[in-house]
Amino acid sequence: MKLISRKLSLLSCVLIVGSGLISGCKRVVKDYEPWRVPESASTLVYTPQPTLNVQQTATQSPSQVPPTSVPQVTLTLAPVGMQPTPNAPMALPTLRTSETQYTVQSGDSLARIALLNQVSVKQILERNEIEDPNLITPGEVLIIPPASANEQGTSFKIIPEAELVYSPSAKDFDTESVVWQFNGKLSRYEETLEDESLMTGAEIVQRVADENGVNPRLLLALLEYQSGWVRSEGKNGIPADYPLGLLNPYSQGLYKQLGWAANELLRGSNLWQLGSLAVWVLSDGEVMRIDPTINPATAGVQHFFSLVKTKTEWKIAVSETGFYATYEQMFGYPFAFTIEPLVPKGLAQPEFILPLAPGDVWLLTSGPHWGYGTGSIWAALDFAPPGEEDDYGCYESDAPVLAVADGLVVRSGAAAVVLDLDGDGSEQTGWTVHYFHIGTEGRIPAGTQVAAGDVIGYASCEGGVTSGTHFHIARRYNGVWIGAAGSIPFNLGGWIASSYGTVYDGMLTKDGETVEAYNGRADFNEIGN
Repeated sequence: MKLISRKLSLLSCVLIVGSGLISGCKRVVKDYEPWRVPESASTLVYTPQPTLNVQQTATQSPSQVPPTSVPQVTLTLAPVGMQPTPNAPMALPTLRTSETQYTVQSGDSLARIALLNQVSVKQILERNEIEDPNLITPGEVLIIPPASANEQGTSFKIIPEAELVYSPSAKDFDTESVVWQFNGKLSRYEETLEDESLMTGAEIVQRVADENGVNPRLLLALLEYQSGWVRSEGKNGIPADYPLGLLNPYSQGLYKQLGWAANELLRGSNLWQLGSLAVWVLSDGEVMRIDPTINPATAGVQHFFSLVKTKTEWKIAVSETGFYATYEQMFGYPFAFTIEPLVPKGLAQPEFILPLAPGDVWLLTSGPHWGYGTGSIWAALDFAPPGEEDDYGCYESDAPVLAVADGLVVRSGAAAVVLDLDGDGSEQTGWTVHYFHIGTEGRIPAGTQVAAGDVIGYASCEGGVTSGTHFHIARRYNGVWIGAAGSIPFNLGGWIASSYGTVYDGMLTKDGETVEAYNGRADFNEIGN
């Protein structure tokens, strides 16, 4: 039970612009290293035509090839091999098989009523013989058709889980070199972000992949399918500010468009694995029943396309001739990248310390919530630094944030610090710990080897959207976000995380003592060593 109501606005955050456990027999494709950039690569690169033949390599003489400063890439398509693992049918929410009645409430729209009842607006209009959809009134009783009457979606599997998340399958993927090799609009694209950093198209793809934990191959293929920016100068009729198809004035530009897409890919996959979905509601209001035998990564792709495609377009996009064909043309057979399981059964978290300096009293301001954005699983916790009673919002703190374990700093920048715990220098393999809202001043540089307890930086308001100074901490394994209160709960020096079942609401417990997450200052959310 909550001790007091949340009236103080101090520190909750949403990181703006993975999926759960994958079970099954372990299968790893051997002797195939996709898109590797040779260390001795020439500075000359073959410039492909818009219709790229990716089997070609730079075999032409220097006189035939324009010089550039971009490394040469040997482009090798993934071979057709093992077929997708059959999935046991998912237990979907029960769909109504008979008609029901709905009484219109104040503020209702037909779109909202259709979504609540998992049918299309068109079905409601036809069943109730409504000519003007804007003339429904509170108190009016509508007959709602059975949800089970919607058309069944395809069972075709598009990609494996290892291609949804930024997993070991993309460990050696060089986004910049591949973008330049395709030589499309993306290779010449630049954008100034809200933090005033000027980034190239390839840098934006890489940043979105890093932040969200979504495979850059998937992001490139999705961008190509939607806009044609990767292999050509773009498709006709695609607005320059909305290359992924989200026509929202608050989501202009490649960074926000890709960030939104990555977030929705994870959302669809995670909702599917939680057994929360039975239908997709498409952009035109039509509804498709989800086939129970698809895999989580395919669910993520189907969900994304449901947000931007009409029924006819969606059925093409999720078929063998749609997005899958684009992916195969660019990178080869997607299931050649399969790694199962990404999260082994019985996996345990390494020993972590509570990342707070002895004597400092911090505040647990948020229990389990999204690792990044609002689509990933609840992988993160938030802590606010010591302060005075009137320290709310963004304030400076000299209380250090510490490394939870020995590791290598593999990424530092854009308010983030990432520790690689297996020391191989890759975020895509093994355990990684992700800190966010770490201020620029005093932030530890990439490439630093740290021991548990070393200072990695200081809490701030930098990065994402936040109402106050704090830091956000989450974990991944093989690129998969690990739930803070799941089967492998966060253990910070013996403090074990748990959730009340509502985002941000949770607690840490140690030796019978409980610290409850609270978005303000109180004695019951204080924590320290």
